[in-house]
Amino acid sequence: MGSIVKLFKEMDWSIVAAVILLLVIGVLFIYSSGITSTGELVSNEYLKQIIWASSGMLIMILAATFDLKRVKDHFLLIYILSVILLVFTFLFGKTVNGARSWLGIAGEYGIQPSELMKITTAMYLARYLDTSSHEPSSIKRFALSFSIIALPMLLILIQPDFGTALVFIPIYLFMAYAGGINRRYLVFFVLTGALTIVFTVMPLWQRLIADKQSFVLRVFYDKPYFYYTLGIFFTVMVLSFLGFRLFKKKYYYWAIYTTLLFLVSMSASELGHKLLKDYQIMRLVVFIDPSIDPLGSGWNILQSITAIGSGGFVGKGFLKGTQSHYRYLPQQSTDFIFSIISEEMGFLGGLLVFALFLYILVKLSLIIKTQHSITQASFVSGMFGIIFFHFIINAGMAMGVMPITGIPLLFLSYGGSSLWAICLGLGLCLGIGARKFES
Repeated sequence: MGSIVKLFKEMDWSIVAAVILLLVIGVLFIYSSGITSTGELVSNEYLKQIIWASSGMLIMILAATFDLKRVKDHFLLIYILSVILLVFTFLFGKTVNGARSWLGIAGEYGIQPSELMKITTAMYLARYLDTSSHEPSSIKRFALSFSIIALPMLLILIQPDFGTALVFIPIYLFMAYAGGINRRYLVFFVLTGALTIVFTVMPLWQRLIADKQSFVLRVFYDKPYFYYTLGIFFTVMVLSFLGFRLFKKKYYYWAIYTTLLFLVSMSASELGHKLLKDYQIMRLVVFIDPSIDPLGSGWNILQSITAIGSGGFVGKGFLKGTQSHYRYLPQQSTDFIFSIISEEMGFLGGLLVFALFLYILVKLSLIIKTQHSITQASFVSGMFGIIFFHFIINAGMAMGVMPITGIPLLFLSYGGSSLWAICLGLGLCLGIGARKFES
């Protein structure tokens, strides 16, 4: 009992206070999202969110008392069980919004195992980065560490849930950086991801936006030129590899690096065309120009920008928004909750939300700096990556500077699975920070 009291004294309660304030704001504006233009309440989501938020806070406090060091040898088993749960969900789960990613609990309540998978993946990846830290910074360590996130990403993509799968990328980048993975490989990873998106969007961009289709660009996606281009890159890579082994010249290495970058990106884009639905790719296209499909995929962005812009500096006032109450905003209690906040609270309300997230992220970065264990430092880095990515993508999506991906705004958007998962992860981070005196 004494150790728990000591733990609570050392815990950073200001993070808890920031989370509580975000949860309160979330409940208030989820309530606002359920009000129609006539003042009628048509949704009880705010009542459910109160339950999710209360239980989430309990999970956070309980998780803070849990010492990860005691079970770190079981992280692989926890990871495997989570992967099995993902497979079970894909085979027998409920389909919601086109993705079979839910397991029913009771009635209309359910959970998304993919949200919990973020936390368990971060646990096992943190453990691997620690146990392999004595090894030289090699391509093998990069490949094995990446495979830990690649498996759940693939399982989530085939549900298909592109937004949730995307979150595993910042988890890996932040954790790999903290875990000492060679920066050159991380740059390769980022460039590959960027080129994959470009090649995936390119066919629709050429057809819908470009004034004139370019044959040079068609070789990256149009059959059979696509396969010819892959063959050329593969041949150059093999010859460069032989040249590097024979002559040990640096430019051969960079030739391998560049050709492999294009080979992986083009192959991944082809896989993306097979796994992603047309509307998911279209979301990336309308990000470039929402006016292409103003009544379809571009509608969300245009209405969100209108809502935020109409809020002005101080907003229209609580429950006085028009875009949400006239039901112009789709998924307004989830994906576009930031738009409602900005419309009714204005620039000052948006700034408050920004400040609270920034405060939590700064506090997490300070916890990372106090850690001597790679397991704990990289795990907190993973939670930092999740919160940072969710906020930047969702808020940017609402403001029209990021593509629509269906990623919720943590602590604010309606829903229990993502809230429970991040409360669990953040609670473990609070416990790690409070135990710095044990190091």
